[in-house]
Amino acid sequence: MKSNYVFFCKNYIIIKIYFLSFLYNIAHEMKNILSYILTSIHYLVFGIIITIFHPIQVICWSIFGYKAQKKSVDIMNFLFMKSHMIVGAKIKIEGIEKIPEGKPLIIISNHQSHWDVPPLIWVFRKNFPKFISKIELGKGIPSISYNLRKGGSALIDRKNRSQAIKEIIKLGRHIEANNYSACIFPEGTRSKDGKVRRFKSGGLGTLLKTAPSALIVPFVIDGNYLLQGSGFSMGIGDRLKYTVLDPIERKNHSPEEIAELAELAIKKELGQA
Repeated sequence: MKSNYVFFCKNYIIIKIYFLSFLYNIAHEMKNILSYILTSIHYLVFGIIITIFHPIQVICWSIFGYKAQKKSVDIMNFLFMKSHMIVGAKIKIEGIEKIPEGKPLIIISNHQSHWDVPPLIWVFRKNFPKFISKIELGKGIPSISYNLRKGGSALIDRKNRSQAIKEIIKLGRHIEANNYSACIFPEGTRSKDGKVRRFKSGGLGTLLKTAPSALIVPFVIDGNYLLQGSGFSMGIGDRLKYTVLDPIERKNHSPEEIAELAELAIKKELGQA
């Protein structure tokens, strides 16, 4: 009798494990299918947004000038951020009250995804953010290429160092003269796992020289790498957090030291230091 009971219990446990494993596999496959469907909708919405806002930008620029075009870009990037809700993303923004006013800014951010730009544009919209971008992006992409060309960003040829430096110098002088801001990703490339890579000081050094009154503001991107998902599909239900940190005092710090201070501050916020 006892042996039968033990036999029954063992078989019950084995059956239960197989059943739970079966349910897990079904749930996992359903999540993959859902992710594929929602990702398709997300990219469709993205395509609609950039298609609609391209003529809007052109009209705003042609009739009302840069500031009207810039407002349309702000709205477009707000919609980009909100479109992440399609895949269940939850967005949190902190530290906006720390953004200095009436001064040019050099915004130093970690880099996790091609989705990093919309939160930078939206969070710092009052500071007229500009970017250092490869020259290839200045053509062929509705809305985005137009904004890079008309919005004052630096389009650099990575194969032409002289041209790249001239563009960054022009950007630095532009933000200095107008109290605008320049955004820079010192890692150079995106971090696919969210781990912050070593910050480089090349472009930063040029901006510091050409915008001597600019304040340094670290910006933390947390979770955007999850949006990359695997293959075509994006992650579902990810938590995305964007944080403005306290400005870094320039004092007599070298570009290398400022890059290190920004890297450390961002790593601490991400729990990586």
